[in-house]
Amino acid sequence: MGPTRAQFIQYAPAALAVAAAAGGPWSALAAGAAGAGAWAIHASAPALRSLIACGITATGCGIAAHQVLASGMNPLFALGLAVPAGAAALAHHRNTTSELPALPATTTAAAAGQSSQAQLIAAWWAEFISGPTQTEGRKLIQAGAELAQLVLDVGDDSVSFTGIITLPQGQQVRVKAADIAAVYQIPVSQVDMGDPKHYAPNALPVVVHLKIAAAQPEIVAGAPTTPEQVWAAYVAIPEGAMPGTTLALTRYDGPLDWEGIATRDRKAIGTVNIQDLAGNLNLETIQVALAPTDKPSQMGVRVMKEHALMHGTMLSSVVDELAMDSRGYVRLGTYIDANAALVPLAQPGSGARHLYLVGGSRSGKSGILEQILLSAHKSRIAVILASPQAGTIAGAGLAAYCGDGLDEAMGALRLAYAMMLDREARYRSPAFPFTDPLIAFIIDEAHMLLSVSSPYHAEAKAIVEQLTRRSLKRGIGVLLATQTPLAEDLGNSTVIRSQLLIGGGAVFLRCAKGQGSLVGANAVEGAEGIDLSRIPSSWPGQYAKVADRDMSGLATAAAAGPEDGTFGLGYLLTPGSQAVQFRSLHLDVAPVSLAGDMAPVAVEDCEAWRHREAIAQTPMVDQRGKNLVGSLADVLTAAQQEPSAPQQQRVVAGPAGPAAPSDGQELIKPRILELLRNESIPMTAETIARKLGTSAKNIKPRLSELKKRDEVTNENGLWKAA
Repeated sequence: MGPTRAQFIQYAPAALAVAAAAGGPWSALAAGAAGAGAWAIHASAPALRSLIACGITATGCGIAAHQVLASGMNPLFALGLAVPAGAAALAHHRNTTSELPALPATTTAAAAGQSSQAQLIAAWWAEFISGPTQTEGRKLIQAGAELAQLVLDVGDDSVSFTGIITLPQGQQVRVKAADIAAVYQIPVSQVDMGDPKHYAPNALPVVVHLKIAAAQPEIVAGAPTTPEQVWAAYVAIPEGAMPGTTLALTRYDGPLDWEGIATRDRKAIGTVNIQDLAGNLNLETIQVALAPTDKPSQMGVRVMKEHALMHGTMLSSVVDELAMDSRGYVRLGTYIDANAALVPLAQPGSGARHLYLVGGSRSGKSGILEQILLSAHKSRIAVILASPQAGTIAGAGLAAYCGDGLDEAMGALRLAYAMMLDREARYRSPAFPFTDPLIAFIIDEAHMLLSVSSPYHAEAKAIVEQLTRRSLKRGIGVLLATQTPLAEDLGNSTVIRSQLLIGGGAVFLRCAKGQGSLVGANAVEGAEGIDLSRIPSSWPGQYAKVADRDMSGLATAAAAGPEDGTFGLGYLLTPGSQAVQFRSLHLDVAPVSLAGDMAPVAVEDCEAWRHREAIAQTPMVDQRGKNLVGSLADVLTAAQQEPSAPQQQRVVAGPAGPAAPSDGQELIKPRILELLRNESIPMTAETIARKLGTSAKNIKPRLSELKKRDEVTNENGLWKAA
């Protein structure tokens, strides 16, 4: 095989220059012809300059040597003139080895079925990768790794070639993309090699992009306008709320009223920060809602100009859905997608269910508790109510037992615990046949009992921990309400929160600023990233309505509409799902007015219930808050004994009676009447007894007698003067 074109460019001038020293000026002219040939094949500028210099030097030395020999001088002088010619040839050799000639930009006449570009590509491959020839001082990358089936693709602004690296049978291709990139002086990213796992070891396809089209700058006609464009520009980017996702619209009624499905290609979307998403979309938080789907790689998205839950669902319109269904669910409100929001109060064949309710002042928490009281009443579930803040639950009359006030609420906790012990003593099997009614134990403002600042902190914490752990199988569910999701509101007990969430669900409503974060220590699985303080107190545009003042006076008969505030708006979390935005039912009528004439569901007649008054006043722990009473017999024994340190009773003396309590029939009635006439709000019998410093069992018969004489009235368990 003859020399390659590259070898000819390197060595021919040097040979001609040396020959010129002895052959005369005609051979020097041949060296100049070599420079012209290099120009014809588009050699690079450094190589061309090297050829010209080498040719001039060789010509000068050749002419001088010819003259020396013709004049008869010593031939050694003619040989010495060959030294500069040799130096010029050596310099040319170095120039051409450090920089290869550039590829031709256009095709020329074909030679042996290949264009000059293809020939040069093959020459470089043979020279530096496969052989068989080898330049001095350069090691082949893999001898014998020939480039077969070479195909050249030349475009207006791109040049590439494809081929198959082929070796004899039994050998393996070791040529790397970096090797090819070094030979052709291109970035490694422009070399694409096949996966060896999918091809024979001795045959590997390769694609080399010698010249790629320059990336055209993106011409932005304006800011993105469609939801898909906005999503791609701000949400799907790496620093966006949902990176790597694409949006597919399912409904579009305008730029601020659409629904869609966000999808991430075969990857879970994970937790989405709703605040970040609203910021990406340049919307208020309340205008954006997420709806998890069955696939972790998809998430439903809804953008609302007017919130879908702004007009609410009227309580009176879904009366038939308030009673518990065969699965143990009751309706609590409406989801963002207009479906009914259901929560379980029981599970057939298993027992009761817990519920964790969080909501600050004016968030709608009390309204939800009234709904639950009505649902329990319609479902024939007995209720034990603990309300440390007296007089806050309008439906307290639907409870079988109501602890209204701090001391009385603690008594309700003791009674609920005693009822659980009683049922454990009577039903040894975990799946007892439920001949007794289900019991819903509701604790409103639970932080007043559980927080470390409460005088009942240790006892209340111990009782609630045991109830949340053991009561479900006994048909007693705990519905606990606090103002914040902070751990302090639960007495810093992780047991209470975890058992509430495992045993039922959670409702999260608006909280005060800085107290509604569900991240960090207050994180709740399924509700990550939600900040309840971000739920606004009013709907978008409500400020303009408020500014339009009506100065005609207070309309005492006016009723608040669902559009007047975001009462009941929040998130509902059921076991095994994500928290979904919902709104509780709007109380267009008082829930107790829908209870009918049925009396409150009574607790079964048992030892704990028969001694409820004594049990309510008997501490269940020692002075250190430890050694919680563990059996019904011990509870009854402690209740029958006179307390060693009786609790101080608060006595409120009426104007017409003495300060000390009196149980006499004629003495207590005037005091009851005087108290009811002086108070501005109706009260339960327990509240009246507490204010008069006596027990409820002494008050209730007197109230019944006063009612027969039409001196007092009773509406749903609330007493007031006639």
